[in-house]
Amino acid sequence: QVQLVESGGGLVQAGGSLRLSCAASGRTFSSHAVAWFRQAPGKERDCVAAISWSGGSTTYADSVKGRFTISRDNAKNTVYLQMNSLKPEDTAVYYCAARYSGSRLSYLGGPNEYDYWGQGTQVTVSS
Repeated sequence: QVQLVESGGGLVQAGGSLRLSCAASGRTFSSHAVAWFRQAPGKERDCVAAISWSGGSTTYADSVKGRFTISRDNAKNTVYLQMNSLKPEDTAVYYCAARYSGSRLSYLGGPNEYDYWGQGTQVTVSS
């Protein structure tokens, strides 16, 4: 069992930066691939970044490529999402999600491919 808790959301002006954290509990967290999803009002929950269990492979949605960076520290059971050059269209509730995976490769995937979810953290970007 893995429990996830996100933090770091808030209100920021366009062009600014935020760093989200996803703290996990559970001895096997280092065996899980992790992704960040976001959901804006009235829209589907989309995966924006994913990282393999080792951190050696990362994948990004085109909408955030070059602006967001996902990373993990397995010693601290934490995954991060550094978000730079934020745009108003990045406004959403951001969720981290985890799934057991022995693969060295990461891929974005859909929500139904992930077994564990955090409660979400609001990110609001003002223009």
